Amino acid sequence: MISFKILKRSSKSRARLGLLRTPHGDIETPAFVPVATQATVKVLNSERVLETGTQLLIANTYHLHLRPNEKIIKAHGGLHDFMNWPRPLMTDSGGFQVFSLGFGKDLGGNKITKNRATWKPSFQVEGGAQPKLLKIGEDGVHFRSHIDGKELFIGPKESMRIQKALGADIIFAFDECPPPQATREYMKRSMDKTHRWAKISLDEHDPKQALFGIVQGGKFRDLRIESARFIGSLPFDGFGIGGEFGADKKEMSRMLGWVADELPEQKPRHLLGVGYPEDIELAVRAGMDTFDCITPTHYARRGMAYTGKGMLDLMKRSYEKDKKPVDPACACVVCKTYTRSYIHHLLRAREITPLELLTFHNLHFFNAKLREIREKIKRGKI
Repeated sequence: MISFKILKRSSKSRARLGLLRTPHGDIETPAFVPVATQATVKVLNSERVLETGTQLLIANTYHLHLRPNEKIIKAHGGLHDFMNWPRPLMTDSGGFQVFSLGFGKDLGGNKITKNRATWKPSFQVEGGAQPKLLKIGEDGVHFRSHIDGKELFIGPKESMRIQKALGADIIFAFDECPPPQATREYMKRSMDKTHRWAKISLDEHDPKQALFGIVQGGKFRDLRIESARFIGSLPFDGFGIGGEFGADKKEMSRMLGWVADELPEQKPRHLLGVGYPEDIELAVRAGMDTFDCITPTHYARRGMAYTGKGMLDLMKRSYEKDKKPVDPACACVVCKTYTRSYIHHLLRAREITPLELLTFHNLHFFNAKLREIREKIKRGKI
């Protein structure tokens, strides 16, 4: 199981400094959680990920169920041994795939779509609507595998069974992650379903694993508050905040505040799928403790590097003769060793090495950012 201790509360915001204890080690919070979808952080092995200062990872229940399957992972002693990761692990529930393989795929967007002003009425997801490639029922979701087209069903019972076999320290209740385009009627139905599935997840999960309930409700203040109160009233070990977070930073901060004010203060809060550098401090100020996001690894594989002065696109010709490190202010081994010019050359030559170098740097950058934020909380700056 886990325990969570708040070491310091900010007098300027909802931010808090914490220590999250797990069977595989302690986590200083606030903390960033890189995504290891298929039991790996793409292009890095587990030893290299540790060197970036990463404290915990989150893997994907849906994808690991499809390939290689939880039975194979369990036969290896669980996910930690399977991927040689000695630190804490989270697994999601498969609920995000209800969105990403459903309405997200149909509408060609993500859960933080910013062009809401351009949406047409036909893009609204009305109550009772179903996505094209999966069917959301009262008991769970019927998927069709993107690998071989095979039909499969995942509900709260199935999700708990899969996550038990995977053996992560922290698991999530099965939920529906609804699209930003959902009407209030759809969002209410979806939220009520998530609440029913939350209770089933509690009944079915292995008490040796910490279970986080997920707050939904979309952009609707009354639904967000209702969901936070309901999920917060149940005996979860912590809480995930899911779904959409508005069209801009100000709206996201306001929405997170609604939730933070209703959840039990003494339990950890995880923000699902949000983690741009500019989002993280805002979310910390709103009372969040951990954050997972594909951002640093996703952009690294596209030649993009995070720096203290903004993102660099190292594919651009302007870096062809640039002898500076990726980020002169960064202490990572990549910045100590390689130049922008060298990484630009490797990217242009379509080598694999720069993807590893930039992934390492970006994860180091994000973890250093979180260390700075923790220090700011200690000093009373946030």
